[in-house]
Amino acid sequence: MKMKTTEQIGTAIRTRRKQLKITQKELAMTCGTGLRFIVDLEKGKPTCQIGKTLQVLQALGLAIETTPLSGDDAGGKRP
Repeated sequence: MKMKTTEQIGTAIRTRRKQLKITQKELAMTCGTGLRFIVDLEKGKPTCQIGKTLQVLQALGLAIETTPLSGDDAGGKRP
């Protein structure tokens, strides 16, 4: 699934957690994070730490994959 916003990532995490029938508290304990972090992550807070986010994704059997942007998505700019 192509995601462009932190809200979309949060929604994907919440959906997967519910599919696995795991509470936010259980997920936080499994990942060694606080409950507040899970709540913020699922709400799409843009300043959530990437390392902790990756731990949560791994615990849920999810991963982030990068691909080059093409067309209008690329913005025509190079770093």
